[in-house]
Amino acid sequence: MRGRYSPAVSPTVTDLAHAADRLLDAIDRLDAPVCVGLDPVFARLPAALRGAGEPIEAVERFSLGVIDAVASSVPCVKPQSACFERYGSAGVAALERVCAAARAAGLVVILDAKRGDIGISAEHYAEAAFARGDVDWVTINAYLGEDGIAPFLRPGRGAFALVRTSNPGGDALQRRPLAEGGSVADAVAAIVAALGERHLGGRGYSALGAVVGATKAEDAARLRRLMPKQLLLVPGYGAQGGGAADVLPFFGADGRGAIITASRSVLYPPGSDGADWKSAVAEAAQRFAEEIRAAVRSRPE
Repeated sequence: MRGRYSPAVSPTVTDLAHAADRLLDAIDRLDAPVCVGLDPVFARLPAALRGAGEPIEAVERFSLGVIDAVASSVPCVKPQSACFERYGSAGVAALERVCAAARAAGLVVILDAKRGDIGISAEHYAEAAFARGDVDWVTINAYLGEDGIAPFLRPGRGAFALVRTSNPGGDALQRRPLAEGGSVADAVAAIVAALGERHLGGRGYSALGAVVGATKAEDAARLRRLMPKQLLLVPGYGAQGGGAADVLPFFGADGRGAIITASRSVLYPPGSDGADWKSAVAEAAQRFAEEIRAAVRSRPE
């Protein structure tokens, strides 16, 4: 299936513009520090889409429809690479078209790929993420250290490094205390902060951000102090249990510096299985943006 947008004609990243500056500008335009995750699962798609064509065609049509529905409410989207890669080469091609469509709609694109390797392998992963020009940021695994991070820090692009993930199983490693004090996650945060100092934009934030789950609110304030110049990508809001009060510590003293993400609560809201599913998604995105906007405005000085 061909998408409505061709990657060959999609707008390219302004390479001289810093990735963090671009993302902050997009957030400011809508006064919405939020991101919608594009995690399409065929079994959960609207019935009308599931009943026609191959699964990857339905996944692509759904993703393009979500982009149309949310573009006026949120500044960025986060396509989950695994949801497309599972369909092989057809899925990868669909992912490229979805990223191009998001860029054409004026959205910042964060590729949720969680890449992790070193040396030439990391260089290949970075090239795969950024070569076509429709991806602004990529998520990466920071637990290989600087060797696994540096290849993704390219002019005009950014990377969000996993520091404190939202899954319960991450606690066994990330909360483990160190002899010198702090936790394993704290040590990774220090590496991210130090490396990020080399990649600061004009607005004071780095092109190296960090992923810190909304379900780990007890660690949020400490990690925010350890990474004062990192944009924090905060998954786990909504369906995973994170609420508006939980996300406030992720923001800096200036009320900026965090991007709260939601996926299932926006993609599959009540009423989204009918013919007018796009309206249900649009309303869910608007509610999500307003919830976070109101929470940030109400935070104590």
